[in-house]
Amino acid sequence: MAAAIETKIFAVLNKHNLDIRKSGNARFMDQKVTPDVLSIIADCIMNHTESDKQKRFTVKDIWNSQYFKKNVCLLFGKPSPENPNAAHEYDKFIAQPIKALAYAHILTEREIGLSNVYTIENYDILEFIATKEKNAFIFLCAYLEKVLNDSGFIKNIINFENSPTIQQFRHLKGRFQRFIIGNTPINGTTEVNRIFPKVLNVLAVNRGMPGSVKGRLSGGIFTYSDLMYNRENWRDLPKNKDITRREAIALSKNTLTPQYMEYLVQRAVNIIKNKYSQSEVRDQYASGLATQVHHIFLKSKYPEIAHYYENLIKLTAQQHSVKAHPKNNNRVTDPDYQMTCLISKSMSIEKSLLAKEQIYSEEDFIYVINKGLKTSLSQKLHIRAIRAELVKLQNVA
Repeated sequence: MAAAIETKIFAVLNKHNLDIRKSGNARFMDQKVTPDVLSIIADCIMNHTESDKQKRFTVKDIWNSQYFKKNVCLLFGKPSPENPNAAHEYDKFIAQPIKALAYAHILTEREIGLSNVYTIENYDILEFIATKEKNAFIFLCAYLEKVLNDSGFIKNIINFENSPTIQQFRHLKGRFQRFIIGNTPINGTTEVNRIFPKVLNVLAVNRGMPGSVKGRLSGGIFTYSDLMYNRENWRDLPKNKDITRREAIALSKNTLTPQYMEYLVQRAVNIIKNKYSQSEVRDQYASGLATQVHHIFLKSKYPEIAHYYENLIKLTAQQHSVKAHPKNNNRVTDPDYQMTCLISKSMSIEKSLLAKEQIYSEEDFIYVINKGLKTSLSQKLHIRAIRAELVKLQNVA
């Protein structure tokens, strides 16, 4: 984990005692709190509040937002949020990640009337989680370690890590059941058993040890991809006759790849749009507010890199319409200005990498350059060496 963001996350978490024995809160973690779900819910909150840290919202507000309705079906292949038969599942899909974020003090939770109302308590970390699924995983690792440390339970995880046998797994699971039932309102093992793998498996990936699969010890070290909720079977209420077999087959056959890519593009555009208030290219057209997020390599020609943060740059309207797209023709780019954008982007990336923001990577920037310019730069280059190569290419052109 990058030192700066690790320090920031732990600084926030360490302000609070997250001991379950004192809070009695069983919703610190739950079945739907996976890296991909946590990331998209954080993204939906960011989109709904439009960066207004004081704006109040409820689970229902997120549920009713067009951004959520559009993207959750596309990303997870689920029935419409407006389908009343899916209401219970969608309520948990949104509420459980929000509850975890509130327990971590990334959100503030208040009970107003009959509703739980939320505001953003730590904008930077919420934005970090919303940026990438891997960032959500990084947060969950730090968060769960803190919760279990404060709760005096981490020693049981360490014992299992030292001897990850079937016997030790059963012992750990039993201890977790007794711990949760003894300290929270949950009074049965069925619900605890839904939470247990979500806690253990995040730590298993982070610590390189086996996890839990269908209630049993996994056959080997648990992998990052297995943490994801996406592609799990959606509980469509099998007795419900309103969801036809044909509808279910149509959903299962639809891979939704183009829509998923479109979501990734829009998420990346939103992140870059919110990150920079001024243009990243400091030329004669850079005065004033930057309002345009420009694809350095056209989205239409290079769809496979359209969602890369390294391929997006914030420009002023004049830079975008006069320089990036000559005569405001969005179907073409000026090759000279393209190189200017790449060099300027390298400076933004370098600054971000030094700040350990976890938005960009040198490897991804190289991939974007090689794809767009049809070059073969080494993946081992550091950011200043990448910029030197770009300057050479610019001089040759």
